[in-house]
Amino acid sequence: MDISSGAAHNATTAAPGFLGTGGLAGMLPEVQTVEILVAISIFVIIHSLRQRRSLGLPCWPVVGMLPSLLLGVRGDMYEWITGVLNARAGTFTFKGPWFTNLHCVVTSDPRNLEHLLKTKFGSFPKGPYFRDNVRDLLGDGIFGADDDTWRRQRKAASLEFHSAEFRALTASSLVELVHGRLLPVLAETEASGEAVDLQDVLLRLTFDNVCMIAFGVDPGCLQKGLPEIPFARAFEDATEATIVRFVTPTTVWRAMRALGVGHERVLRKSLAGVDEFAYDVIRKRREELATAEADADDKSLTARSDLLTVFTKMRDPDHGGVAYSDKFLRDICVNFILAGRDTSSVALAWFFWLLGKNPAVEGKILEEIERIVAARSDGRGEEKEEEELVFQPEEVKRMEYLHAALSEALRLYPSVPVDHKEVVEDEVFPDGTVLKKGTKVIYAMYSMGRMESIWGEDCRDYRPERWLRDGRFMGESAYKFTAFNGGPRLCLGKDFAYYQMKFAAASILRRYRVNVVEGHPVVPKMALTLYMKHGLKVMLAKRDKAN
Repeated sequence: MDISSGAAHNATTAAPGFLGTGGLAGMLPEVQTVEILVAISIFVIIHSLRQRRSLGLPCWPVVGMLPSLLLGVRGDMYEWITGVLNARAGTFTFKGPWFTNLHCVVTSDPRNLEHLLKTKFGSFPKGPYFRDNVRDLLGDGIFGADDDTWRRQRKAASLEFHSAEFRALTASSLVELVHGRLLPVLAETEASGEAVDLQDVLLRLTFDNVCMIAFGVDPGCLQKGLPEIPFARAFEDATEATIVRFVTPTTVWRAMRALGVGHERVLRKSLAGVDEFAYDVIRKRREELATAEADADDKSLTARSDLLTVFTKMRDPDHGGVAYSDKFLRDICVNFILAGRDTSSVALAWFFWLLGKNPAVEGKILEEIERIVAARSDGRGEEKEEEELVFQPEEVKRMEYLHAALSEALRLYPSVPVDHKEVVEDEVFPDGTVLKKGTKVIYAMYSMGRMESIWGEDCRDYRPERWLRDGRFMGESAYKFTAFNGGPRLCLGKDFAYYQMKFAAASILRRYRVNVVEGHPVVPKMALTLYMKHGLKVMLAKRDKAN
């Protein structure tokens, strides 16, 4: 049999079928479907890119702007937001996926901030979205509270913050911690010749300090060897897990909480540690106060000025004058720990990093400190020994250039990089942005420090001189420099925060040169406060007094 002729015959007879309705003709509907899908895809892409020009980001069907957000989260999210805001003249609307609550207006326009923080303060509460996200950690404390709950706590805390007893407590505890712990820890580190995470050391300093102020207890985080303290670790883990909720659809994180998985599992475990510590301290304080009241000669507790003791002795005027509940006391203290622990320490970490890049600024700070020290005398015109030198409150107040240098660090790296409000009724921002009832508003403090329209062409430069007039520090509008918020919610602890930062910074700088380890990566971490993601590894060197 001729195989080749048979194969040819089969090929010939197959050809008509291949070219007929069972061949190419049968594939035409499939080809047309592919062409239609390709055309639709091209249309969607072009439409989304056009929306990028009009809205600031590509907006895709169903998922909205979520893909851009996910890319931003993977990199430096704060710089990503800054880029979008710069391109959109300071305000843009983020459209989240359909059927989610990730829609919001993001702004860095000072006019808008004054409108929402002051002019129409009552129309822009924290809102239920923010409270739901932070309630497990902060409860009904002052940072998530609105209306009467917020006003009651604010009034009581304001009276305490401005009392002479409270100011004395904050000053004395800071001296004790800096000279009794911080400087000895740094001396041990310098002698060993090893690198240390300065951000971690500063966090320990402020955590111990704020726990003394809030709870009246010393957790002992800042000690030689830098031990891990369960309460401090639990608190940090809880804040990190809480921030994840803000970039997760509510239905998703609630489902994760119900199932006890992912970051919600971490949050549940860490909150158990926070609550165990807090409620134990509260129980002991109630017992101690009861004992002190029974013993008329015991004045040790009744004279204390920490927040827990003050609020434990107070009565709730809105509930028949009964004592505040343990839950209320827990929420008050945890909220102030969050504020006092992170903000000052994180600001100081960025400050020391910036000084490493700007030695001329460091030199001017040292000149100012030396002028203040030189004005001292012990009656014979002799300077006190270095180890005994403790800056006095009036000396700290005269450190104008240091104040400016810290403000400039906060301008570029605000401890709270973004904050949140919600609209309770239809509003229109001064820049013309229309806000419907229920709209979430994010104001980006990190981005504001990088806006040429606000700070000029040198907005990204570290230049403390921008804060000085004839050598004296001059503050800026709270709606241009929002590191301490503004309006009725202006930070109660602003003055103490500056005092704490100036006292610690001057005490360190006069004794040590702080050199960032070469090649150490410094990038911000996505959290409630602007941590350095990898800490701040530094080497310390004693200063030569002759230089």
